[in-house]
Amino acid sequence: MAEAADFQGASASPARRWLRRTGALLAGAPLLAGLLQLPAATPARAADSGTVSVSLDTLTPSVPTDGDTVTVSGTVTNTGKQAVTDAHVGLRVGPELTTRSAIDNVAKNSSDVQAATGPEIGGKYIEKFSTLTPGVAEPFSISVPVDELDLGDSGVYPFAVSLSGETSAQRWDRVLGTERTLLPWQSDEADARTKTTYLWPLISTTHMTAETGSNEQQTPVFLNDDLAKEISPGGRLDQLLSLGKDLDVTWVIDPDLLASVDAMTRPYRVRSGDTTRAGTYQAVAKQWLAELQEAVAAKEVVALPFADPDLASLAHNGTSVTGSLSHLNEATDVAATTVRTVLHVTPSTDFAWPVEGAVDPSIVKVATSAGADKVIARSDSLQETGNLSYTPSAARPIGGGTTAVVADARLSTAFQGDLTKASASTLAVQNFLAQSLALDLQTHEQRSVVVAPQRMPSAPQAQAMAEALTALQSSNWSEPQDLTAAAAAKPDPEATTTVPSTSRYPSSLRKQELPRSAFMEIATTQNKLDNFKVILSDQSRVVTPFGRAVNREMSTSWRARNTEASSFRGDVQAYVDELTDQVKLIEKSETKLSGRSATIPVTVQNNLVQGADHLVLRLTSLSPKRLEIGDDSYSEQQVEVSGGHSQTVKFATTAKANGQATVVAQLYTEDGQMYGAPVRFDVKVTEFTATVMLVIGGGFLLLVLAGFRMYTQRKRAAARETEEDGPDETGEAVDVPENPDGGDDRLKGESGTQTRADDPQQPSDPAPDTAAESADPSGASERVDR
Repeated sequence: MAEAADFQGASASPARRWLRRTGALLAGAPLLAGLLQLPAATPARAADSGTVSVSLDTLTPSVPTDGDTVTVSGTVTNTGKQAVTDAHVGLRVGPELTTRSAIDNVAKNSSDVQAATGPEIGGKYIEKFSTLTPGVAEPFSISVPVDELDLGDSGVYPFAVSLSGETSAQRWDRVLGTERTLLPWQSDEADARTKTTYLWPLISTTHMTAETGSNEQQTPVFLNDDLAKEISPGGRLDQLLSLGKDLDVTWVIDPDLLASVDAMTRPYRVRSGDTTRAGTYQAVAKQWLAELQEAVAAKEVVALPFADPDLASLAHNGTSVTGSLSHLNEATDVAATTVRTVLHVTPSTDFAWPVEGAVDPSIVKVATSAGADKVIARSDSLQETGNLSYTPSAARPIGGGTTAVVADARLSTAFQGDLTKASASTLAVQNFLAQSLALDLQTHEQRSVVVAPQRMPSAPQAQAMAEALTALQSSNWSEPQDLTAAAAAKPDPEATTTVPSTSRYPSSLRKQELPRSAFMEIATTQNKLDNFKVILSDQSRVVTPFGRAVNREMSTSWRARNTEASSFRGDVQAYVDELTDQVKLIEKSETKLSGRSATIPVTVQNNLVQGADHLVLRLTSLSPKRLEIGDDSYSEQQVEVSGGHSQTVKFATTAKANGQATVVAQLYTEDGQMYGAPVRFDVKVTEFTATVMLVIGGGFLLLVLAGFRMYTQRKRAAARETEEDGPDETGEAVDVPENPDGGDDRLKGESGTQTRADDPQQPSDPAPDTAAESADPSGASERVDR
């Protein structure tokens, strides 16, 4: 099968151009013959070739037209050990390239001095150097009228800057270094201009944490100052905005970026070690947002789901984890609202963009599950399986009412790699323009082409993209088009509509995916959040920041950053736990419970800034035969605690037997889910109260008095006996009346009353210390308060 979209279908060069090329070759034949007759030094030339590095830093105009003058500039550097003498820089133009793969070959072998490019233009269009010292870079600049380039019909031509010279070891003129690029040439108006859609992505990594301040404004906390650097003058996002506002592009925006920059326009804090510090980039954030609002006012804006979730990771590893797809739905729902609120435009939210446009059936299913009916794929994933000799339009119906918008792979990857050097940027620009023209020349029919570059272009990459787009939009073979229009264009009936199988998904991309364990950790965090939010009087204070944090945990930006991704997920879950622990039971020490009935107080503490409602406190006796709580082994009471306060709840208890009983206090949500850690404490149960001790003390006193009474009676009896044996001082006997009980009636009274064990009221049954159930704090004289 022929390579799809590889044939231009353009007409051959005219005869006069062929004659010129042939004449140049014939003119060089004697020289070639002489070189062939040289002794065995010829093989050494190949080993000595490429000793000079040629850097092509500028080529203007990128797409010349009739009457233009082409100017090239750059540097030549002798990378060998010998000086190069009698050197000069010249320009060469090769024959027209007839396929897109031929353009690829030129781009891949740009510095190959042995690759044929064509004869040197020569004449006055060279720059001479008497000597090139090893290691020294020398600048050059050459201008040549386009008419001197001997270009033929519209097409793409290889264009080379070469350095020729001699060395002391090999004293003959030869090419010692070259830099090949591509020269798009469109002499006439194209038969049908290609409609080109270029996606201009404003996407960044995750910058905001789940943490917010306890104030009413809920001051956000940022991971670092990286976002501030990106939007500051000269930063990556600042460059993308400054360059994109003057181009006809479709803006593709992650709403999380907008939400983060918008948060920076107000007071915010930044993590600094174990603490946070005040953020200082409010003015920068306001300026960047104001410029973005102006830039997108009349342009198409496509909003990705919030935080740009990794659709492939979700499809391959997350769908088996409960709740994962619901996060994608939430991210999609909040996307449009965020864009409208911050940018004051209504975005399109029906596009899904998997990583690098790689798709399989599971990715398409997940991508469309949240409402998107268009999937941005790429032609190296959704490859042509027929014998098309041209690149079809981007739109392809792939079933189920879903349209695949297939971006051209060559154009989409033209600006990847390190473009910090001017030469690399120039080659990328020329390659992009060459591929675009070659695509247009394939047929005489108008087609719609989509370019989906890397998600987060660097500043140099963005500059190269803007340079290429500026040239393209002023060319005579292309015109801009919005993404929505490209998706709605009439599909090519010959184009493939078959989504590749999951087994064909690139292994290099699969290795970068979030693992299943990451989605399980996200699910655990969500469960904890669900259990926490139900007790709150104002759930929005946690639902919103944590909901967005969970979306960020699934972001595409975590690819190839496993350590950072794991750390972020851990921080989010730890913060949920920290907030949950702010509502808890106060620990209790061993409690002594005297009497058959009393109350046990349990205190609930709320250190949140909002009230904790919808809680149930259950107190359970693990020894109900010894200590009964309420009328059973446990009792429950509703709990409501204001923010920053504590609430003491009292439970009525009944002692069944003396000894030690273990009691467990546990908070529950109203739906029966355990909340927080339980509190266990021991209760020492005894039936003897203080009243009982008083009675016992009184009884002992009666015994003492009775003993004293008996002693007194005996002493008096002895005195009577003595007196009966003799008169007293007056001579009269003392008449003491007899007591049949052997005691003195004057000592009788209530203290002499006997108490039976089976009397209905026991001295050891005091009244309860407090009411059986009370939500009021216990008093200072409460005895059972530990």
